[in-house]
Amino acid sequence: MNSKLKSKNLDALFEAVLCLKTQEECYDFFEDLCTVLELKALAQRFQVAKMLNEHHVYSEIVKETGASTATISRVNRSMYIGSDGYKIVFERLAKKQSGGEEKSD
Repeated sequence: MNSKLKSKNLDALFEAVLCLKTQEECYDFFEDLCTVLELKALAQRFQVAKMLNEHHVYSEIVKETGASTATISRVNRSMYIGSDGYKIVFERLAKKQSGGEEKSD
């Protein structure tokens, strides 16, 4: 993680997220935490990352998600010179979808 981001407040937030066990709990928590626009922006960025990971071209991503090319470029940069967070999530989602779900406590 970027050392400039590291803080007690972020640690507490991430611990809270890691406590959530169901999609419904995530909806409840994030609805309380974020505005509708913030949630939509996060969801859009994740969809952009997913489509980039699946090798879609920018024009398809713009059409499907409504994201600007600047947003797509920013997400693309994060995927390739970021902290590998997207990579971890996509690998785990693929494993889960193929039936090899990881155990969590």
